[in-house]
Amino acid sequence: MSIVTVQLGQCGNQVGHELFDIICSDALEGQRKVYSTASCERFFHQTTHGDLVARAVLIDMEPKVINQSISRAAKSGRWRYGESSHFSQKQGSGNNWANGYCVHGPRHSAVVEELVRREVERCDRLAGLMAMMSVAGGTGSGVGTYATQCLRDIYPKSFILNHLTWPYRTGEVIVQNYNSVLTLAHLYQLSDAILVHENDTVHRICSQLLNIKHISFGDVNGVIAHQLGSILQPALTADSHGVYSRNPLGDLVSGLTCHPEYKLLSVCTIPQMPSSSMAYSTFSWPSLLKHLRQMLISNTKMEEGIDWQVCPPAGSERARSFTGPSFNTSLANLLILRGKEVYSAETDGFEDPALHTSWLSSEEAFNLWKSPVPFNKYEKCATLVSNSQALLRPLDNMVGKAWNMFASRAYIHQYVKFGISEEDFLDSFTSLEQVISSYSQLS
Repeated sequence: MSIVTVQLGQCGNQVGHELFDIICSDALEGQRKVYSTASCERFFHQTTHGDLVARAVLIDMEPKVINQSISRAAKSGRWRYGESSHFSQKQGSGNNWANGYCVHGPRHSAVVEELVRREVERCDRLAGLMAMMSVAGGTGSGVGTYATQCLRDIYPKSFILNHLTWPYRTGEVIVQNYNSVLTLAHLYQLSDAILVHENDTVHRICSQLLNIKHISFGDVNGVIAHQLGSILQPALTADSHGVYSRNPLGDLVSGLTCHPEYKLLSVCTIPQMPSSSMAYSTFSWPSLLKHLRQMLISNTKMEEGIDWQVCPPAGSERARSFTGPSFNTSLANLLILRGKEVYSAETDGFEDPALHTSWLSSEEAFNLWKSPVPFNKYEKCATLVSNSQALLRPLDNMVGKAWNMFASRAYIHQYVKFGISEEDFLDSFTSLEQVISSYSQLS
């Protein structure tokens, strides 16, 4: 089964290109025919000449980034984008969600829908759709939200995963919190799951783990793509009976988003290091999993700076309610292990009932995928996708900043003139306050 990716705006197109590049190089690495075939079928279709063509649609209201992505893919010599799988205009959305959602989205929806339909029809079976975008700007967030709405209407029974890149907290765009609130509130009603990467976290990984001195957007996007690839590449699930799962989005959604109030997913991967260090590094599964478990419960997104003092609450503490602010309670977790000796890895620590909310059993709250094939040149690699309180604080901060701006009437007229009313803002705030309340109550 295949995944059709819709890349939206500058960020979505740049991250999407990096993702396909990593997936292709990983799939074609070494002698791994079954794995390679499953991966290529999932993300590419093959021409009569044997070219690998990404199952992707590229959308932006300005042509520059799309042209760069298409050119870079073709120059790789390993894969390319389809010749007629992209759409752009000459003028962007001006970092205004309302302009993207109310103007550009409806104006160009027929073209976008047709491009997606063509890609879907090239699939023997459709596993689902993945829309990739930023929440800070206008095209990715506004047009991306409108496009997701259209896809939900056209493919009501297909899984839709939205991958969102959250902006730096220090600010990329003055109205980024407005755009983020409007995007998240609408997507919560449309998407089956929302997988989030925070730019601040990824930047720290580039600086502290990868030792990159002058960090570029390409470096940040490469880390995001690596983590996404470690989730989406073929793996064996508990129900796949020894063959690679054919429905990765379905397995992801059913295992992690069992309740409509809880759709926010975070991800962390271990190890992450400069490529120059890999040849001199060895890892054991007990050590990797010990660190990853502590990263989960202490809500630390990388192995450097883990708080080892955080412990799961004991039963009596749990019954009274959660007693400390630093423990990260989970609804559900998906652990993905790749590489050598993967079948010897002991994962009992992730099945501890104290890690999860009390109204789900450990069997329901924890899922495990494995693949004996190393990923992206890492001998061993562990990735944890978590539906937990990990995004509660950044979400609360973002909503709070947006509300303060709204209360002072800052920039509201810029949205009203394109068709977003103050009531739309209030509805979005109300929706996200409910999400915040739901995640707060996981404890």
